[in-house]
Amino acid sequence: MILSAILLAFGAMLSWGIGDFLIQRSTRKIGNVEALAWIGIIGTIGLLPFAIHDFSMITKDTLILLGSLGVLVFIAAIFNFEALKEGKLSVIDVLLEIELPITIAMSMVFLKEILSFTQIMLILLIMIGIILIATSSFAHLRFRLERGVIFAIIASLFMGLVNYFTATSAKNVSPIMAVWAPWFIFSLFCLVIIIRRKGFTQFFSHIKTFTWLIIFMGIFDTLAWVFYAFAVEQNYVSLTTAITEAYPAIALILGVWFNKEKIRWHQYLGAGLALVGSVVLAIL
Repeated sequence: MILSAILLAFGAMLSWGIGDFLIQRSTRKIGNVEALAWIGIIGTIGLLPFAIHDFSMITKDTLILLGSLGVLVFIAAIFNFEALKEGKLSVIDVLLEIELPITIAMSMVFLKEILSFTQIMLILLIMIGIILIATSSFAHLRFRLERGVIFAIIASLFMGLVNYFTATSAKNVSPIMAVWAPWFIFSLFCLVIIIRRKGFTQFFSHIKTFTWLIIFMGIFDTLAWVFYAFAVEQNYVSLTTAITEAYPAIALILGVWFNKEKIRWHQYLGAGLALVGSVVLAIL
C-alpha cells in the first residue's frame, strides 16, 4: 500500500509540473477565471462516471466538508493562476512550495503525524531555497521580488489548507469525490463570474481556438489531484505532499526550455536546495 501511495505521489508530481506549464500558457491567452472554469468542466465531466458510485457516501457533515474544500480550491487557484500568469514558471512553481510546511504543520496538529528533527531541518532548507528562488536581485542589499511572488505566497497559504482538506475528504468520503465535488463547485463560481463579465460567447470561442491546450491542461491538472487524493488516502499527508513538491523540477525545465526564461545563479541554487530538501524529506 505504501509503495502504491508513493507511485501515485510521483504521478501527481509529474502531472502538476506539466499542468502548471499548460496553465501558464492558458492564463496568458484566455485569462485565469476562464482557464480555471475549463479545468473544472473537464474534470467534472471526466470524473462523473466514477463519482456517481460515491454519491451515497455524502452526508450533511461531508457535504459541508466538500463545499468548504470547493471554496478553498477556487480561492487558491485564482491566486495560483494569477501568479503563473504574471511571473516566471521556473520561479513561481518553486515558490509555491511554501504549501509544504503549512500542510505538514496541519497534519501534525490535526492528524497527529510526527516529524523528526531531521525532517524539520529539511523543511527549513526548503524555506531557504524558496527565499532564494523568489528574489531576483540582492543588489545594494535591497530585495527585489520577482513578478507574481505575492500572488504565489497567498496561493501557497491556501494550497496548504486545500491539501489538508483534500486528504480529510479522501479519507472520510472517497478520493474521487474529494476531487469531483470541489471541481463542480468552483466551476459554478467561475461560470457565474464569466456570465457577469462578458457572457459565454468569448468563453466558447476560446475552446475552438485553443482546443488542445485547454483539454490537456484540464486533463493533467485533474489527474494530478486524483493521484494526490488516492495517495493521501493510503499514506501520511506530510510524506505524500513532500514527494509531490518535487514537481517544480518539471516546471523549471519546461519554463527554461520552452519559455526561454532567464533566472540568476542564486535562483538555480535556491531551486536546487528546495528540490533536494523535498526529495530527501520524501525518502525519510
